[in-house]
Amino acid sequence: MNKIPAIKYINPSNTTVIRKTNGVAYIQSRALADIEYVKHSFSTRLGGVSGGIWSSMNLNFGRGDDEANVLANFRLYAEATGTDVDNMVYSMQTHTTNVIRVGRADCGNGVTKPQRFNDVDGLVTNEPGVCLVTTYADCVPLYFVDTKNRAIGLSHSGWRGTVGNITQVTVSLMRSEFGTKPEDIIAFIGPSICKSCYEVSGDVADKFKAAYSAEEIEDILTDKGMINKEHKYLLNLHAANVANMVNAGIPADNINVTDICTCCNPDFLYSHRASGGRRGGLCAFLELR
Repeated sequence: MNKIPAIKYINPSNTTVIRKTNGVAYIQSRALADIEYVKHSFSTRLGGVSGGIWSSMNLNFGRGDDEANVLANFRLYAEATGTDVDNMVYSMQTHTTNVIRVGRADCGNGVTKPQRFNDVDGLVTNEPGVCLVTTYADCVPLYFVDTKNRAIGLSHSGWRGTVGNITQVTVSLMRSEFGTKPEDIIAFIGPSICKSCYEVSGDVADKFKAAYSAEEIEDILTDKGMINKEHKYLLNLHAANVANMVNAGIPADNINVTDICTCCNPDFLYSHRASGGRRGGLCAFLELR
C-alpha cells in the first residue's frame, strides 16, 4: 500500500495538505506550516514496513506488531519528515488529562529508549530539537504553538480528555512554565473521527451536557433517539474542542480544524472504530526548530 487513495473530506475548509516524501505520506496543517520555526506533521498508513492489519506505517508499539517493524517505521518517518528519531518524546496515553513539561533529557523516550512515563496524554516544551509525539486512531490531536514565547504543546483528546478539558490543562501549563498567553496561541485540531462517524451512548452524552452550555451542546451533540433500546447520539469532538479552546482564551481566528476524518478514510488512516479495533496507530508530531 503506497498510493494515496481518494480522500473523503469532512468539509471544503482546505485546512490541511497531504505531502509525500520517499513514499511516506503525511498530513500538515496549512496554518502551522506557515510558522517557520515549527516542524509538525500527522502520519498516515502509507510508507512503512508493517504488514497485515498494521499495514504499513504503524507507529504504535502496543498493538501487537513486531517492535522492530515499528521502530523501522519511526526511522523511515523521521527521515521523510526531516526530524531525528532520537529526538522524539513519546507519550504514554491512558485517556487522562495529565500534561507534563519535557526537554532534551527526555529525547528518545518511548521510541529509541525505554518508556519512562505513565498516564501522560499531553506534552509541552520550549526547547528546540525536542519532538513531541502522541498516538491516535480516531481520538483528537491538539497542537498548540505559542507564537510569542516559542513554546509548543501537543495533547491527545478522546471523549474523556475532551469532556475533562485537556485543552485548559495544556494552556495553563504553558502559561505557568513559559509565560504563554492564550491570545498568542495558534492551534490545530488534527485528523480524527468526525461527528457523522461517532455514535455514543446516553451516559457519554450526559457527561457532555453537564460540561458545556446549551448553546455549545447544539453543535456538539445530535440526538439520534432510541436504537436497539438504547438512546444514541452523534458526538462532535471537533466542536467540543473548539469550545474548549475558545473558553481557554484562544481567539477563534487562531483555531484551525481538520478537514479529514480518520474513520471516513480507513485505507489512508488507522481508525479504531472503522476497523473494530484491529489496526495500527497514527502519530502527531510537533517540534521547535
